[in-house]
Amino acid sequence: MTGQELRQLLLNKWGFSYDIQLRRTQGKIFVQIMWKYLEQASFPLSEGQYATHLDEIASYLDALGGAEQVQEYIEQTRDRPRLGKAVSIPLDLGERSSEWLI
Repeated sequence: MTGQELRQLLLNKWGFSYDIQLRRTQGKIFVQIMWKYLEQASFPLSEGQYATHLDEIASYLDALGGAEQVQEYIEQTRDRPRLGKAVSIPLDLGERSSEWLI
């Protein structure tokens, strides 16, 4: 998955280029679709910075083996990011999870 594919997935689902973050909480890794998006005047990143950020997130997802999980979750969820509430996607890394949590 590339950053552009990830952005297109967000646009297809919700119509906005939402910010995406990786978070580690309680021994698990989550992908969080945040409520801020590129099309907002107050968004802190330029379009180029946003594209670079998504490329980094996509490369992490590929390395973790979670790109397909994220894609399926986004396509199937009824949740949507809204002010103060991100869409959290838990990544199931199987036996490899200990490699990423150290």
